[in-house]
Order: sequence, then C-alpha cells, then structure tokens
Amino acid sequence: MRITILFGGTNKERLVSVATAQALHSALPEADLWFWDADDSVHETQSRTLLGHTRPFEDPFKPDGRRVGGDIERALDQAKADERLLVLGLHGGRAENGELQVMCEMRGIPFTGSSSASSHLAFDKVAAKRFAALGGVKAPPGIALDDIEAAFEEYGRLVAKPTHDGSSYGLMFVNATQDIVAVRRAAKTETYLIEPCIAGTEATCGVLEQLDGSLIALPPIEIVPADGEFDYRAKYLAKATQEICPGRFAPDISAAIMAEALRAHQALSCGGYSRTDFIVSNEGPIFLETNTLPGLTKASLYPKALKAQGIEFADFLQHQIVLAERRARK
Repeated sequence: MRITILFGGTNKERLVSVATAQALHSALPEADLWFWDADDSVHETQSRTLLGHTRPFEDPFKPDGRRVGGDIERALDQAKADERLLVLGLHGGRAENGELQVMCEMRGIPFTGSSSASSHLAFDKVAAKRFAALGGVKAPPGIALDDIEAAFEEYGRLVAKPTHDGSSYGLMFVNATQDIVAVRRAAKTETYLIEPCIAGTEATCGVLEQLDGSLIALPPIEIVPADGEFDYRAKYLAKATQEICPGRFAPDISAAIMAEALRAHQALSCGGYSRTDFIVSNEGPIFLETNTLPGLTKASLYPKALKAQGIEFADFLQHQIVLAERRARK
C-alpha cells in the first residue's frame, strides 16, 4: 500500500495540522503528501514545501502540487484506486467528527486513528462526557445557557467551550458578569458546553493500542499554562507554558489519571490512540474531553508521552499503520 499523509482540512485547526504533518513526514519520509485545502480541494505537495513552511501556527500553508480530484470525495476515490493508506495528520471539524472516517470506511480505505462512530461520539463533548460517565469516569456537571447567571452565582467561575470543536478555539472563561454577555453572543452561532471551572492542575493522558490489541496508558502530563488558561495561544505560541512529563503527581494520582484515561478510551470505543484531558482536583481527576486525533507536532503532548514511555515516534506510526491495515481487512 502507498502510505499517504493527509493534512490540512476545512476548519480552523488546519494550522496545527500542518505542524503535525511536518512531524509525521520527518518520521515517514517516503510517504506521499496530500493537502486538504479550505475550499475542499486536495493537492499533492512536495517535501521541501512542507518542511520549509517555518510558521505553521501563524501562516496558512500553500501546496505546490497537482490537484487530486475535484474535492475530498473524489480524492478519496483516487486513494482507493491507488490502494493508499491514509495517515491522518488532521484535527477538528470534518476530519475528527467522523465524516472523513465514514467516507474512508465506505470505500475500504485504511486510515489511522479511531472509527467514524467513535470519532463522532468523542467529538460531541456533551455525548462524550455522558458516555465517559457511564464508563465510570468522573465528569463535571453541565450547565444550561438559561441557567448561566445562577450557576455563576453558585460556582463563582465558569468555563464555556464549543461542543463540536477543539477546545483551544472558542474557549471562554466566565470570571465576571460581563463575560456572560460574551458567552451568550458566541452561543448564537454555535452550541456551547458550560461547566463549573474546577480548581486544580491541568493534566492529560494518552492511551495507546498495541499490536496485540491491548491498551496501555502513557505517563500523565502536567500542564502549567501561561496566564493560567490553556487556550490556543497558551498551547502553541506562549513560551511560558510548561508541559511536564511525567507530571509531578503522587503515584496514586498518576495511577488514577491513567486508569480514567483507559476507561474513557474504552467507553468511547476509541481505536489506535487517544488523549484525554483532565483537571486534577481535590477529588481526583475530573474528565474534560477525549481527543481521537490529538496533536502530533514535534512540540505536542502525545509525542512527549511516547518519549517518556520509551517509544520512538517512528515506531508508533508504523504500529498505527499496521493496525489500520488490519482494521480495513475485517
């Protein structure tokens, strides 16, 4: 099979996707490169163009190769004809909500990461939280928009995030009554999940499916965001953000985070790999969300956890490719 890194996408996380593709291509130098552009077209691109794009988090990427089909569906038809396996260097939107995955599944195209059903479930933060809770994972209560004023009075601080987008984008903290106005305004154009802002340490924990089908939790990562808020700027641009791996947690807390990440992965039927975010409160780890296509840039959290586990990034990718091939044959 021809290994092809598919990156870009039609949503606002395509900037992060380019940085992920750079890391993927460095580990899979023989792989072809397909860029899914914002207008839904797909283009071949050259290694030198991708690796030479020095500001992926700030500047849009411009491909330099021929167009593959008229849109993503025609490109996938071509991928099927070429017997390609897609290594997904994508994040958010149609790439992570299950739409791309079901288009691949219906064509029998192998791809890395979770299935369409799992991706769709995990991408919906309300549904994902419900399923994680049913799987035994502790999650915060949800707050209806109509109840936001009363909840602010009760909890003193709230957090609001789009239900169907990466939480780095559109993340809003309600620290004062005027912030409620901003949340109501944002909620007119997309649905928001509102929760109490829980005091504690931010943490994340990756889960990895091994070649024999067993699952392992990777070392938890402690996050100390710049200015106290882990939004897009703190994740990708702020040098003051600290990501400590393994995290400075007591052994029992680390074990609890890892156990909860495994439960979330299983409750959401994730495949290949995932990363679940938590707040570590006085009551232990509290579920925030599960990512089925977490960032794989050279500075991302999941590769840091792989390194702490003693797993080379290239080996991780080769194993994901094997799992994708097996899944497609079933």
